[in-house]
Amino acid sequence: MSADLFTTIVTPNGKTIEQPLALFINNEWVKTDSTFETINPSTGKPICSVFKAGPVHVDQAVDAANIAFKSSEWSDLTGSERGDIIYKMAEIIKRDSELIASIESLDNGKPYLNECLGGDLKEAYEVFKYYAGWSDKHTGQLIGSQVLGKNKICYVEPIPLGAVGGIVPWNFPFMMMAWKIAPALATGCTVVMKSSEITPLSALFFGKIALEAGLPKGVLNILSGFGADVGSAMVSHPKLAKIAFTGSTATGQKIMEGAGASNLKKVTLECGGKSPFIVFEDCDLDLAVEWAYWGIYYNKGEVCTSTSRFFIQESIYDLFLKKFVELTKSRAITTDPFDESCTIGPLVSELQYNKVKKYVELGQKEGAKLLSGEFIDGPGYFCEPFIFAGCTDEMTIVKEEIFGPVVAITKFKTVEEAIERANNTTYGLAAALFSDNITKAHTVASKLEAGMVFINSNGDSDIHVPFGGSKMSGIGRELGSYALDLFTENKAVHVNMTIPFK
Repeated sequence: MSADLFTTIVTPNGKTIEQPLALFINNEWVKTDSTFETINPSTGKPICSVFKAGPVHVDQAVDAANIAFKSSEWSDLTGSERGDIIYKMAEIIKRDSELIASIESLDNGKPYLNECLGGDLKEAYEVFKYYAGWSDKHTGQLIGSQVLGKNKICYVEPIPLGAVGGIVPWNFPFMMMAWKIAPALATGCTVVMKSSEITPLSALFFGKIALEAGLPKGVLNILSGFGADVGSAMVSHPKLAKIAFTGSTATGQKIMEGAGASNLKKVTLECGGKSPFIVFEDCDLDLAVEWAYWGIYYNKGEVCTSTSRFFIQESIYDLFLKKFVELTKSRAITTDPFDESCTIGPLVSELQYNKVKKYVELGQKEGAKLLSGEFIDGPGYFCEPFIFAGCTDEMTIVKEEIFGPVVAITKFKTVEEAIERANNTTYGLAAALFSDNITKAHTVASKLEAGMVFINSNGDSDIHVPFGGSKMSGIGRELGSYALDLFTENKAVHVNMTIPFK
């Protein structure tokens, strides 16, 4: 392997990885005129430098994807044949999961064992395996003469959109790419993916997977770069039929504008959240406390579905606080994400570290009571989980998405109050509630304005189930069969069998 296209990385857990550094375009590793560093958030020091894409490389990748879409090597494949390739990708991910999880932990900071290997890589494998099975089953519909009338039928065929673009965030770099790449390939689309400039390494590994699995040239292209030039060029590109985006609401709004101003390309947006966590007095309190911890502190709180607003019924408010603070303080913080006991890694970057610090200071300034949490002096961007109590709905830490391990806790009296206050947000991604009263639980769930509601659990995600939000949290759904519809256009073909021309 060329030394300037790859580098050898030895991770703290002893894995040796031949890491790609170049862009992956048309099944080739492409150097550019400039590079940028990716930082290890556990130390604050550079891991390596990768080649930086620009608009010209977007053009190259999009051209390659469009040529591949029309090529007989891809377009003539049956669904079953596409599925075979996607399944090969799943098996390679499974085989190399420890390597990929290691580079993900190094680049992102999330715990290697509990989150990277046991969570993200396991799900990425399952996603590719799942959509491999869908490749020959998204078959369309026949509407017969018994509906349309004598001598006429119509068939509706799901047609792949063509070359599509994906833009993924830094909090789940590899898994979010899997969510987008697998269903796109299953439907027959070709793909141009942009990774986050903060976490580019595991995304580039996808190029190696594509080559080994036998994807034809141009079917998958991967760009490392920045949103201002690469992301914007993709959004405005007239030859991309769709953008699938996961990231902030503000960026999602810009993508909607750019897509409309270019070729009115289709857009799927999975954006921010400020999800409520409602605990009623008739719940299993210990269960609620455990799920509360997981729901806000998993992946360092850098999760769009994090339940960062707690609403606790006043009769159990003090007891909940006592148990939650005790549990939080009992979970030791280690500054080594490769330590098997690590449950919370460092924040992903210095920028994110400073952003969380600003919100913590603002919470104290606005009168919230800090019960637990502090920032840990370097190296790296570590902090303890933060718990704010005595909050009001007008406080900034209650209204704005922080994207860090910070929770704001308030109390409520009635069911109606809990529903009204939970819905008092511009976001609508997720919500969780705890109650042993099944009627109450389902009634409240039906009234919560969220794309996903969790009853007596939190943050659930399954490859068979649609994932996405309402209001300012996004448009469209990923996962399940629902994702396939967003990479296809339904073409209706009317068949006139014997009716004479008029």
